[in-house]
Amino acid sequence: QLQLVESGGGLVQPGGSLRLSCAASGGTLRYYAIGWFRQAPGKEREGVSCISSSGGSSNYADSVKGRFTISRDNAKNTVSLQMNSLKPEDTAVYYCAARFGSDCSPARYWGQGTQVTVSS
Repeated sequence: QLQLVESGGGLVQPGGSLRLSCAASGGTLRYYAIGWFRQAPGKEREGVSCISSSGGSSNYADSVKGRFTISRDNAKNTVSLQMNSLKPEDTAVYYCAARFGSDCSPARYWGQGTQVTVSS
């Protein structure tokens, strides 16, 4: 069964950058669309970005468009989220999730999450 593990979270100042990675095992990630989601305290989980299984298309939430970039390396079985110009409102637990096929939702497999905190 596909397993996902996120890494790269941490504490960063406003305007800084982080790169999150999602590593897969137990399956070939190239068959899956991969999404990044986040959940802040007291808020519902929201979609951040999605990339198709081929890597040929991607989308972003309006709140992160122009600042975040999703990419994948199927040869390494990984997906990354480059996060630039970070804002305090980006603070959340970030999850990667996979769904077999071209769409990111509804996701079937989830990672454990990684904390991102943006604060001065």
